[in-house]
Formats: sequence, structure tokens, C-alpha cells
Amino acid sequence: MAKQRGFSVIELVIVVAIILILCAIAAVNLRKARITANQASAVSSLREINNAQAIYASTYPDAGYSSNLLRMGSNGSDCQSSTKSNACILDPSLASGIKSGYIFDLLGDGNLPDMSYAATATPQAAGISGDCTFTSTQSAQIASVRPPVAVLSVATGAGTAAACNGF
Repeated sequence: MAKQRGFSVIELVIVVAIILILCAIAAVNLRKARITANQASAVSSLREINNAQAIYASTYPDAGYSSNLLRMGSNGSDCQSSTKSNACILDPSLASGIKSGYIFDLLGDGNLPDMSYAATATPQAAGISGDCTFTSTQSAQIASVRPPVAVLSVATGAGTAAACNGF
């Protein structure tokens, strides 16, 4: 009888199954890492908005705080000169309102000058681009908002209040 050479089908199936299991584990960890990175970017972006608001309010005291993100960005200008409507103090990608899987919104108080504002960072796709919504006001404190129950992930722990408060 001739000696068998190579691997049997059973051995190959076992190796492929082990590789698939490792890929599944890596995919879950990659998803969690991406969500964590997006959430950290959202918090950092809210800090950037708070800093830009302070600069805007001190540069344009008759306007107070900016009532929207576009005013603090270039708003279509080349930034050779800046005005209240194109202050050029905020990153263009953030001034557009969408960055790193989050949608950013800024609302003034509606008075002239604006004496307060509220900035919000909401995930574009809850559970995919981020699990937490973050808010900030003129006090420059950033708070996390617990996501709806439908977003909570029991298996990964993502989306829980504790996970959102870690930022």
C-alpha cells in the first residue's frame, strides 16, 4: 500500500473552520474599535466646537455665539478675510456637520447676540457608526446621552450608559 501524501479533507475542513472562527472574533473586535474611535472623535469635535464658539464670541461680540456650524467654517470662502458668516475657525469637515460617522448640530438661543448654544453629536447609524449621543453647551461640559433601548448590545456591552460615560 502506498503512503498517503498531503492532508485529508477532514484536516482541511478543521483548519478552515478554525480560521473562520478567528475571523468572526476579529470582526467583532474591529467593529467595537471603530465605534470607540468614532465616539472619541465626536467628543473631540465637540471640544473643538466649544473652543471655536469661545473664539467666535470674543471676535464678534455683537453676534455672541454662532447659531450654526457653517458660520464658524469657511462657508464657501477662501478665508482670505473672515466675517461673522465665514469666521474660518472651524475645520471644514466639521463645519459641514458630518464627521467620523457622527452628525453635528448647533443651535443658538435665537437672541441677538446669542448668549447660549447647544451642540449635539448623533451617530449617523446607531449601533454601527456609534452608540452614544453627546451634547455640549456654552459651559463647555460634554455629556453623553443614553441611547434608546433598541440600540443596546448585551453581547458587547456597547451602548450602555457606562460605555457612553467613558468619554
